[in-house]
Amino acid sequence: MSLLESIRVALEGIRANKLRSFLTTLGIIIGIAAVIAVVAIGQGGRAVLMSEMEKVGTNIFAIYPDWQSGEQPSGRSFDLSDVQVLKDKVPGISDLSANSVTMDDVRGSKDKKYSQVWGVSAEYEHIRKLNIKNGHFFSKEDDSLGRRVAVLDQALAEEIFGRSEPVGNKVSIGSTPYLVVGVVAKGDSMLGFSEEARAFIPSRSWTNMFGPYINNLEGSAVSREKVQEAMDQAVKVLERRHRDNKYISYSMEQQMQSANKITGIMTLIIGAIAGISLFVGGIGVMNIMLVSVTERTREIGIRKALGARRKDILTQFLIESVVLCVLGGVIGMILGAGGAYLIAKVAKWPPLVSWWTALLAFTFSAAIGIVFGILPANKAAKMDPIEALRRD
Repeated sequence: MSLLESIRVALEGIRANKLRSFLTTLGIIIGIAAVIAVVAIGQGGRAVLMSEMEKVGTNIFAIYPDWQSGEQPSGRSFDLSDVQVLKDKVPGISDLSANSVTMDDVRGSKDKKYSQVWGVSAEYEHIRKLNIKNGHFFSKEDDSLGRRVAVLDQALAEEIFGRSEPVGNKVSIGSTPYLVVGVVAKGDSMLGFSEEARAFIPSRSWTNMFGPYINNLEGSAVSREKVQEAMDQAVKVLERRHRDNKYISYSMEQQMQSANKITGIMTLIIGAIAGISLFVGGIGVMNIMLVSVTERTREIGIRKALGARRKDILTQFLIESVVLCVLGGVIGMILGAGGAYLIAKVAKWPPLVSWWTALLAFTFSAAIGIVFGILPANKAAKMDPIEALRRD
């Protein structure tokens, strides 16, 4: 019997027992669909995460004090003059900001809100690529002179001013009045603080009000390739200036690599769990094929009596098992891709069903048919024709 004839006979057998064939392949369908959907959703989520991090900027870095275990941060590991010194001595740095943050009441004409108050340098606008909705960000002159000017996040501005225009009006941070010069538009990035209420004031104003506490230095390098070099040089300059302190640096590139690694591991783990159903489905195929061998004992006896070789019987049952699993794999691929598309549409990210995932799923489903079809096929091939013909 030729290969095409064997496949035709296998398809006729599946058509004759539609319900049993469907139940046999159900485990394969679910397993393949789950694996493809999980991998596609994981890849889509990873692509969105990487895209959002790139929006923030791949050349961003930050420098923190390297606090030893049990040590209490004093907040005096930096001073405001470090910003200009680093920009003068490290050619790879494009922009740099001294960042401080605390919580305090911010009061407008309508209401007040307990919010984050950030002390940042004027260059923070360029580092974080802030989108100014109204007005402008404060200037380097505002920063150096410690002027009492503030830039509000749109969420905070709307809450404490209502429909009134905040730019040109005053807010009270704690009990200190500040002139609002700008409003930062709500961002669409999942990584920013677009949903948090924040007020930005110049670093010098912040230290004059809350004390000389600087959390970190945040900057951007002239290019993505210069980030590591700029961080290393900045750390060396700081450790020479502040001999009692040690510093560590992080870059957005490092965070992207860590996030990529974590999402990859999570996708692999969840995909492996989904793949367990493939194993269960394979066992189901094997059991049904064993039942099929028992039901077709007389047929096997007749075929052997007419000259069918052991190899012919083995091949026939293996092909039937593979055809069942491949059909289940194809249906599973369609359902998996459809499920990934629907979930991605709800989550608003692209479903990335890669060709290699579909190829791997197809190959795996065929392999399951071979592996779990060997036992029933071998049982059929070993039957003695005389004994087989005696059975009813």
